Amino acid sequence: MPLRSNPLLYEINTWVWLEDLRQRYNRPLTLDTLPEEVFDGLAELHIDAVWLMGIWERSLHGRQIARHLNFLLEEYRRALPNVTEAQIIGSPYAIYRYEVDAHYGGRDALAIFRRKLAERNIRLILDFVPNHVAVDHHWTIDAPEALIQATAEQAAAQPDLYFAAPQPEARGRYFAHGRDPNFPPWSDTAQVDAFSPRARQATLQTLYDIAEQCDGVRCDMAMLMVNRIFSSTWNRPELPAQEFWVEVINGVRARHPEFLFVAEVYWDMEAELLAQGFDYAYDKRLYDRLLHGSPSAVRDHLTAALSYQRRMVRFTENHDEARTMASFGRARGQMAALLCATLPGMTLFYEGQFEGRRVKLPVQLGARPQEPLEAEVYAFYRALLAEVNAPLYHDGVFNLLGTLPLSGGSHNEPLLAYTWTLDAQRRLIIINLSRDSAAQGRVMLGDAALGNASAWRFTDVFNTAETFLVPTDSLLSGGVYASLPPNGFKVYRLEAADR
Repeated sequence: MPLRSNPLLYEINTWVWLEDLRQRYNRPLTLDTLPEEVFDGLAELHIDAVWLMGIWERSLHGRQIARHLNFLLEEYRRALPNVTEAQIIGSPYAIYRYEVDAHYGGRDALAIFRRKLAERNIRLILDFVPNHVAVDHHWTIDAPEALIQATAEQAAAQPDLYFAAPQPEARGRYFAHGRDPNFPPWSDTAQVDAFSPRARQATLQTLYDIAEQCDGVRCDMAMLMVNRIFSSTWNRPELPAQEFWVEVINGVRARHPEFLFVAEVYWDMEAELLAQGFDYAYDKRLYDRLLHGSPSAVRDHLTAALSYQRRMVRFTENHDEARTMASFGRARGQMAALLCATLPGMTLFYEGQFEGRRVKLPVQLGARPQEPLEAEVYAFYRALLAEVNAPLYHDGVFNLLGTLPLSGGSHNEPLLAYTWTLDAQRRLIIINLSRDSAAQGRVMLGDAALGNASAWRFTDVFNTAETFLVPTDSLLSGGVYASLPPNGFKVYRLEAADR
């Protein structure tokens, strides 16, 4: 069964989450022995899919690297001041094997976890890392042509970029570390050769197996495998006849037609990745504009075609970004989260976001600090999740509205307004995008939104004590008056009523 439109995705840092559950229940737990109430709790969030981040076997060599890099050690101590070596478990993106880690109970345990999610109508998403594997991955032994190979001379001349395979079986072989052209190479990884037929074949075989275990994959740094990007990064001017992702996604879909592909993508390449077959792509531009941009930049971003917006992944945090409470603050964080969750597209929430966690945890750590529950934040998210579970956010019609200044004023510029409509259900959402200025103005609903009722009752979804009646003719002539503090918002339920 496919996801509903505009789905909610919940990312879980699996190792840390499971450690917390073990402490809470004071017993060893794996994915197949979790109490039923854990699954019921996930269902109560009204989410459509769980992304278990970090499910695959991590590299032992990568773990040792993670325990000895000074810049990483400093990052660990900022997040977890009393971190121990045992808590440094290595990066989940330096994958040793695409096998469910025994720490979680292995493949059979994941199958039971998936079944229990499915019983609650929740899908399972897992990681796929196309650009690189761990330095001790088996491809260095049985499929070296799937990786960027090097010579001993290259490794001696550029030790940051090239390395000798660590396994005895691969002695004498040299490979390139995985890299993003804008950053130093990742020293715990080996670079996949996107142009190699062997790499594409091996990628397909890997994804065939993954697709038997879950409902979709979140593809790490997906844009690095686009032909022109890979060509530029590795100085490989001879391009293959077909794009990497076109070949891979079409191959998987031939066997698993409904398998979901989500792209982590930057550099304004979202449309390009969607055209190559991805179902959804990260909307990092919206995140950046909400964090640093102007209200007009946010509004302009939302004028894109709905067919495009429906395939965006909106978020205010994930494992790569700072926590919402730390980067946005409480007021702006709640506004931004509400905006993301009530726009067309997929919304990504990160475990700990609802509780108001502030510490960004490096992915190499298997433990996290204790943080107090932010009761106000928790209550907000529970109300938001209940609201966006309403059918009109998934099956209804989205309409971006215009706003007008008050007579003689110009304070409406930060106001953003839009409606969702499904049969008799209606929502009007008004947001002040300004960080530090109040905003006033009028929101014009238009004839189509109002139908034939003589008046409309407005009820604030987050404060049901706030309710008022407005005649339809008044709405048509003057719109809805809005006055919001910085980062303020209103979500109104509209119901037809007699005067």
